[in-house]
Amino acid sequence: MILSVSRRTDIPNYYSEWFLNRLKEGYLYVRNPRNRHQVSKILLSPETVDCIVFWTKNPGPMLPKLDALREYPYYFQFTLTGYGRDMECRVPHKRDCMIPIFRELAEEIGRERVVWRYDPIIFTDRYTPEYHLKAFGQIAEKLRGYTSRCVISFLDMYVKIQKNMDRIHPSFPAEDEMVGFGKKLAEIAGRSGISVTACAEKADLSAAGIGRSSCIDKELTERIAGCRLRAGKDRNQRAECGCMESIDVGMYHTCPNGCLYCYANDNRETALRNWRLHDASSPLLCGELSEGDRISERKVNSLKEG
Repeated sequence: MILSVSRRTDIPNYYSEWFLNRLKEGYLYVRNPRNRHQVSKILLSPETVDCIVFWTKNPGPMLPKLDALREYPYYFQFTLTGYGRDMECRVPHKRDCMIPIFRELAEEIGRERVVWRYDPIIFTDRYTPEYHLKAFGQIAEKLRGYTSRCVISFLDMYVKIQKNMDRIHPSFPAEDEMVGFGKKLAEIAGRSGISVTACAEKADLSAAGIGRSSCIDKELTERIAGCRLRAGKDRNQRAECGCMESIDVGMYHTCPNGCLYCYANDNRETALRNWRLHDASSPLLCGELSEGDRISERKVNSLKEG
């Protein structure tokens, strides 16, 4: 199986001790997002876990602990944008803190295993196309030699972010405008030896030199795992998503990053409260088992061929 750690929250930043404790114990519990009393027990042996995909805006807390992952293939999806605290209120300063952390991580595990995400791209009165091009170029230059791949996407309007987006009044470019903008991004990244691909985009950006890609990408995952994997498309994602099937071990409403565009939190205060109450020694990411919970062991197998 492939572990997604996690689309729902920033585990490397806020819950790395919990996750590494679960690897040591060999299992964890995950609540079903649609039925909180349905709890899955997931076994985490190196023989079963084919690859771990980390999603984060700040893997700094994990850097001293990477040796605990030595038995597992893994890579990081590292989101690094040009937004300020008005959009990403708890993300540390990009130039002074996050770019050095990105570079340190790449030096430690290799640039192939650190994928730069510049998403979502949101156009507002402050964050204009010109602003993004300048910020993207500055980051790309600093990441020269530390990553070979950048994944982009444009804003998708989820119900949970509607109120936040109403505050900043985003504009939505037409497809030809996306292509023109994307071409400039690809040219900028190319000068730093970085290729640009698009994730879950309805628009065809191939004319900009930007192909479609996946976050949990079959080719990359197989290369890092060192073998072919019998994995199909993840049917729990959007139609445009090309990710391989995976098991997400996160929990909604638990990420304190406070990003305005985040689809995984109802509100910032709830996420902060859940984070402060979490127990790093618990099988559950946040909260405790309660009366009425039903625990069942999820059947998981290695996807390796041969």
